[in-house]
Amino acid sequence: MSKLTDTQTIILTRAASRPGNLAMPLPDGLAGAAAKMTVAKMIERGWLEEVDANLRRHEPLWREIGEGHGTTLIATGAGLGAIGIDPVVASAVSNIRKARPAVKSTAVPTDASAGPKLVSIRQGTKQALLIEMLQRPEGASITEIVEATSWQAHTARGAISGALKKKLGLPITSEKHPERGTVYKLDAA
Repeated sequence: MSKLTDTQTIILTRAASRPGNLAMPLPDGLAGAAAKMTVAKMIERGWLEEVDANLRRHEPLWREIGEGHGTTLIATGAGLGAIGIDPVVASAVSNIRKARPAVKSTAVPTDASAGPKLVSIRQGTKQALLIEMLQRPEGASITEIVEATSWQAHTARGAISGALKKKLGLPITSEKHPERGTVYKLDAA
Protein backbone atom coordinates (compact mmCIF):
# COMPACT_ATOMS: atom_id res chain seq x y z
CA MET A 1 0.00 0.00 0.00
CA SER A 2 1.15 3.55 -0.67
CA LYS A 3 2.73 5.49 2.16
CA LEU A 4 0.72 8.47 3.39
CA THR A 5 2.22 11.94 3.24
CA ASP A 6 1.96 14.21 6.27
CA THR A 7 -0.79 16.21 4.56
CA GLN A 8 -2.79 13.10 3.68
CA THR A 9 -2.47 11.84 7.25
CA ILE A 10 -3.73 15.17 8.61
CA ILE A 11 -6.72 15.17 6.23
CA LEU A 12 -7.72 11.60 7.15
CA THR A 13 -7.15 12.08 10.89
CA ARG A 14 -9.32 15.20 10.94
CA ALA A 15 -12.00 13.42 8.88
CA ALA A 16 -12.06 10.54 11.38
CA SER A 17 -12.88 12.98 14.19
CA ARG A 18 -15.68 14.79 12.33
CA PRO A 19 -19.31 13.67 12.03
CA GLY A 20 -19.86 11.67 8.85
CA ASN A 21 -16.08 11.42 8.26
CA LEU A 22 -16.17 14.84 6.60
CA ALA A 23 -12.74 15.69 5.15
CA MET A 24 -13.54 19.37 4.62
CA PRO A 25 -12.25 21.94 5.36
CA LEU A 26 -8.78 21.03 4.21
CA PRO A 27 -5.76 22.05 6.34
CA ASP A 28 -4.72 25.71 6.33
CA GLY A 29 -2.23 26.47 3.58
CA LEU A 30 -3.50 23.69 1.30
CA ALA A 31 -5.27 25.47 -1.55
CA GLY A 32 -5.40 25.83 -5.31
CA ALA A 33 -3.47 23.38 -7.49
CA ALA A 34 -1.81 21.70 -4.48
CA ALA A 35 -5.23 20.94 -2.95
CA LYS A 36 -6.59 19.60 -6.25
CA MET A 37 -3.55 17.37 -6.75
CA THR A 38 -3.63 16.02 -3.18
CA VAL A 39 -7.38 15.34 -3.28
CA ALA A 40 -7.18 13.76 -6.76
CA LYS A 41 -4.48 11.33 -5.55
CA MET A 42 -6.49 10.47 -2.45
CA ILE A 43 -9.65 9.84 -4.49
CA GLU A 44 -7.65 7.75 -6.98
CA ARG A 45 -6.30 5.60 -4.13
CA GLY A 46 -9.80 5.25 -2.66
CA TRP A 47 -9.08 7.19 0.53
CA LEU A 48 -11.53 10.02 -0.15
CA GLU A 49 -14.88 10.13 -1.90
CA GLU A 50 -16.69 13.12 -3.39
CA VAL A 51 -20.35 13.22 -2.29
CA ASP A 52 -23.23 15.71 -2.45
CA ALA A 53 -22.87 18.37 0.22
CA ASN A 54 -25.73 18.87 2.63
CA LEU A 55 -26.13 22.63 2.44
CA ARG A 56 -28.81 22.61 5.15
CA ARG A 57 -26.12 21.47 7.57
CA HIS A 58 -23.78 24.13 6.18
CA GLU A 59 -21.19 21.55 5.12
CA PRO A 60 -18.14 23.11 3.49
CA LEU A 61 -17.98 22.68 -0.28
CA TRP A 62 -15.17 21.05 -2.20
CA ARG A 63 -16.56 22.31 -5.49
CA GLU A 64 -19.79 23.80 -6.81
CA ILE A 65 -21.72 21.86 -9.45
CA GLY A 66 -24.28 24.55 -10.29
CA GLU A 67 -27.85 25.43 -9.42
CA GLY A 68 -27.06 25.84 -5.72
CA HIS A 69 -25.53 22.37 -5.37
CA GLY A 70 -22.04 21.31 -4.51
CA THR A 71 -19.91 18.42 -3.38
CA THR A 72 -17.84 17.78 -0.30
CA LEU A 73 -15.26 15.14 0.58
CA ILE A 74 -15.56 12.25 3.03
CA ALA A 75 -12.97 9.74 4.14
CA THR A 76 -13.70 6.19 2.95
CA GLY A 77 -13.17 2.93 4.82
CA ALA A 78 -9.90 2.45 2.96
CA GLY A 79 -8.77 5.94 3.94
CA LEU A 80 -9.57 5.43 7.59
CA GLY A 81 -8.01 1.98 7.44
CA ALA A 82 -4.82 3.59 6.11
CA ILE A 83 -4.53 5.55 9.39
CA GLY A 84 -5.47 2.53 11.55
CA ILE A 85 -9.23 2.99 12.07
CA ASP A 86 -11.49 -0.06 11.75
CA PRO A 87 -12.97 -0.08 8.21
CA VAL A 88 -16.25 -1.66 9.45
CA VAL A 89 -17.05 1.47 11.45
CA ALA A 90 -16.06 3.66 8.51
CA SER A 91 -18.26 1.79 6.02
CA ALA A 92 -21.29 2.03 8.33
CA VAL A 93 -20.91 5.81 8.48
CA SER A 94 -20.38 5.96 4.70
CA ASN A 95 -23.53 3.92 4.00
CA ILE A 96 -25.62 6.22 6.19
CA ARG A 97 -24.20 9.20 4.32
CA LYS A 98 -25.12 7.76 0.90
CA ALA A 99 -28.77 7.12 1.81
CA ARG A 100 -31.05 9.26 -0.37
CA PRO A 101 -34.24 10.96 0.80
CA ALA A 102 -37.46 9.22 -0.15
CA VAL A 103 -38.94 10.30 -3.47
CA LYS A 104 -42.67 10.03 -4.03
CA SER A 105 -43.96 9.68 -7.58
CA THR A 106 -47.22 11.51 -8.00
CA ALA A 107 -49.55 11.38 -10.98
CA VAL A 108 -50.61 14.89 -11.90
CA PRO A 109 -52.69 15.86 -14.93
CA THR A 110 -50.89 17.48 -17.83
CA ASP A 111 -53.38 17.90 -20.63
CA ALA A 112 -56.38 16.00 -21.93
CA SER A 113 -54.58 14.41 -24.89
CA ALA A 114 -51.56 13.05 -23.04
CA GLY A 115 -53.23 11.76 -19.87
CA PRO A 116 -51.64 12.05 -16.44
CA LYS A 117 -47.92 12.69 -16.24
CA LEU A 118 -45.79 10.93 -13.60
CA VAL A 119 -43.74 13.52 -11.73
CA SER A 120 -41.19 12.68 -9.03
CA ILE A 121 -41.54 15.02 -6.11
CA ARG A 122 -39.75 14.72 -2.78
CA GLN A 123 -42.17 14.49 0.10
CA GLY A 124 -42.15 17.32 2.58
CA THR A 125 -40.87 19.96 0.15
CA LYS A 126 -42.56 23.28 -0.43
CA GLN A 127 -43.06 22.35 -4.09
CA ALA A 128 -44.96 19.20 -3.03
CA LEU A 129 -47.06 21.30 -0.64
CA LEU A 130 -47.78 23.80 -3.42
CA ILE A 131 -48.96 21.04 -5.79
CA GLU A 132 -51.19 19.56 -3.06
CA MET A 133 -52.75 22.98 -2.46
CA LEU A 134 -53.38 23.53 -6.17
CA GLN A 135 -54.99 20.09 -6.52
CA ARG A 136 -57.70 20.91 -3.97
CA PRO A 137 -61.12 21.55 -5.53
CA GLU A 138 -61.09 25.15 -4.26
CA GLY A 139 -57.49 25.72 -5.42
CA ALA A 140 -55.24 28.15 -3.56
CA SER A 141 -54.80 31.90 -3.50
CA ILE A 142 -51.41 33.59 -3.33
CA THR A 143 -52.17 34.64 0.26
CA GLU A 144 -52.85 31.02 1.25
CA ILE A 145 -49.69 29.81 -0.51
CA VAL A 146 -47.59 32.51 1.19
CA GLU A 147 -48.96 31.52 4.62
CA ALA A 148 -48.31 27.80 4.04
CA THR A 149 -44.82 28.10 2.51
CA SER A 150 -43.42 31.27 4.12
CA TRP A 151 -42.52 32.49 0.63
CA GLN A 152 -42.88 36.03 -0.63
CA ALA A 153 -45.81 36.57 -3.01
CA HIS A 154 -43.52 37.02 -6.02
CA THR A 155 -41.75 33.74 -5.18
CA ALA A 156 -45.06 31.87 -5.07
CA ARG A 157 -46.12 33.30 -8.44
CA GLY A 158 -42.68 32.47 -9.88
CA ALA A 159 -42.88 28.87 -8.65
CA ILE A 160 -46.29 28.47 -10.25
CA SER A 161 -45.32 29.92 -13.62
CA GLY A 162 -41.72 28.70 -13.75
CA ALA A 163 -41.32 25.40 -11.91
CA LEU A 164 -44.82 24.02 -12.29
CA LYS A 165 -46.09 25.40 -15.61
CA LYS A 166 -42.89 25.69 -17.65
CA LYS A 167 -40.60 23.00 -16.20
CA LEU A 168 -43.16 20.34 -15.26
CA GLY A 169 -45.75 21.32 -17.88
CA LEU A 170 -48.65 21.24 -15.43
CA PRO A 171 -51.97 22.78 -16.58
CA ILE A 172 -52.51 25.47 -13.98
CA THR A 173 -55.36 27.94 -14.38
CA SER A 174 -56.17 31.11 -12.50
CA GLU A 175 -59.46 32.82 -11.73
CA LYS A 176 -60.24 36.10 -9.99
CA HIS A 177 -62.45 35.77 -6.92
CA PRO A 178 -63.80 38.84 -5.12
CA GLU A 179 -63.09 37.46 -1.61
CA ARG A 180 -59.86 35.52 -2.19
CA GLY A 181 -58.17 37.39 -5.03
CA THR A 182 -56.53 35.33 -7.78
CA VAL A 183 -57.03 31.61 -7.17
CA TYR A 184 -54.80 29.05 -8.89
CA LYS A 185 -55.89 25.48 -9.63
CA LEU A 186 -54.27 22.41 -11.10
CA ASP A 187 -56.80 21.25 -13.69
CA ALA A 188 -57.87 17.63 -13.40
CA ALA A 189 -58.16 17.35 -17.20
